[in-house]
Amino acid sequence: MDKIIINGNRRLNGEITVQGAKNSVLPILVATLLVNGISVIHNCPVLSDVEATIKILQYLGCKVTRDGHTVTVDSTNVNRNDVPDNLMREMRSSIVFLGGILGRMGKAVLSTPGGCEIGLRPIDLHLSSMEQFGATITTENGFLVCSAEEKGLTGTRITLSFPSVGATENIILAAVLAKGTTIITNAAREPEISDLADFLNRCGARIHGAGDSTVTIEGVNGLHSTEHTVIPDRIVASTYMIAAAMTNGKICLRDIIPAHIGPTIQPLREAGCDVTVSGRWVCLSAPPKLKRIRMIRTMPYPGFPTDVQAQMMALTTICEGTSVIVENIFESRFKHIGELLRFGARINVEGRMAVIEGVKHLNGANVRATDLRGGSAMFLAGLNAYGTTEITEIHHIDRGYESPEKVLGELGADIKRVTDDEKN
Repeated sequence: MDKIIINGNRRLNGEITVQGAKNSVLPILVATLLVNGISVIHNCPVLSDVEATIKILQYLGCKVTRDGHTVTVDSTNVNRNDVPDNLMREMRSSIVFLGGILGRMGKAVLSTPGGCEIGLRPIDLHLSSMEQFGATITTENGFLVCSAEEKGLTGTRITLSFPSVGATENIILAAVLAKGTTIITNAAREPEISDLADFLNRCGARIHGAGDSTVTIEGVNGLHSTEHTVIPDRIVASTYMIAAAMTNGKICLRDIIPAHIGPTIQPLREAGCDVTVSGRWVCLSAPPKLKRIRMIRTMPYPGFPTDVQAQMMALTTICEGTSVIVENIFESRFKHIGELLRFGARINVEGRMAVIEGVKHLNGANVRATDLRGGSAMFLAGLNAYGTTEITEIHHIDRGYESPEKVLGELGADIKRVTDDEKN
């Protein structure tokens, strides 16, 4: 297996352009299923989750090509409504194909999604929403069969018990070509929802209120070809800002949307970092010593993102004093703590709350990426640590970060990826 090796305690400095948002690219690629023609999607990062999504699109009958960071999807000849179990298990967000396939084909046959084991991700909201459109759901040989072949999907009013991002995306995808109007109450407000709606509206959809808690979708008869540029990845941007903070560094992110990373900027300022915003630029300059962050609670957007919890915990391990992090979204998203302890971190856990006592510095260790964001916490800790850090199981990191060793290397880190071929 490949691994990442870091010789730490080196100051990061420089400018970078942040990759396209993984959590936008995936539902947008699924949305191309609804288009009767060609969709050209720019700023698509090279990630294993994106490649898994492309494989599913090709299985369904789409012609997909990639040229650098541009992916072109011709969905004219989609001819299948099922996704094999092995493809579904490659990523957690594969359930979003439910709304896309159902909206295009009138029937979807899927198994349970896979991906990182960070806690339960119930799909009951997805299924109950499809039922409210008039679809029937049964199970056959371990597969979910969701069908609306007889009467088609009909617009409806859906109130979500929790502002689930995936359920909101699935509802939007199913509603775009449904008959009548659909209204989502307590919808997820993440920027990626707005990005998905922007793409679909470019194709001729009628979606109003995306990014707010109430979203209205007026069904249309069809969608046409278009081009779209994916927004920058706010989670990746936050990760690299934390990397600079942990190495007493200075970093500038160009072509970013500052409002999207506001929930991360606030605790970084509390830690003593100087963060300046100008147009589509964000710059961070770290202090000689980071201050404690009193309390971070993960919440749905616009609250602090659960996807930055592990990275921020890595930072608090070297802050002066005691910091507290409460994980409110996923019940099993503290798996990275055991690995952080290998660096010499001091962390106590009680239920969903972690209490972190800052140390002067971390020490290099042999660790593994427990999941996508936990993996990024490992390379953040390694960047700060004295000595050498080796990170294994980096396939998790590759799900959401495009060549992090190259990005961090350009900023001054001593970091490299060792492949199986090189080891042999």
